[in-house]
This record gives sequence, structure tokens and C-alpha cells, in this order.
Amino acid sequence: MDGYEATRQIRKFNKDVVIIMQTAHGLSGDREDAIEAGCNDYILKPIMKGEIITMIKKCIK
Repeated sequence: MDGYEATRQIRKFNKDVVIIMQTAHGLSGDREDAIEAGCNDYILKPIMKGEIITMIKKCIK
């Protein structure tokens, strides 16, 4: 099972949990696919501390 399918399965029973997909090998359209699958956001490696903190804050408001 890939991350997209895992997200779809999680969303069937939990609509509220924050899911931020991360990858080391991002391709064009991956962010949109992640959001469509139910992720709150998408981030590429290497992850910068400030960037992920900002993203988490945005997702949990």
C-alpha cells in the first residue's frame, strides 16, 4: 500500500487527523495527488525545521 492509499483508508474512519505527506523524490503533480487523496499538505525532503513547523501550525490552526 502506498501513501496515497494509506491516506484514503485513514480518511474513511478519521476525517480530522492531520496528514502531511513527505517524499524524497517529488514529481510534478504529486502535491495535487496528495491533496486529492486526503492529505492536508505535502512536503519534500530535506525537510527544514522552520518549514515543517509553519506547515503544522497551518494545518492545526
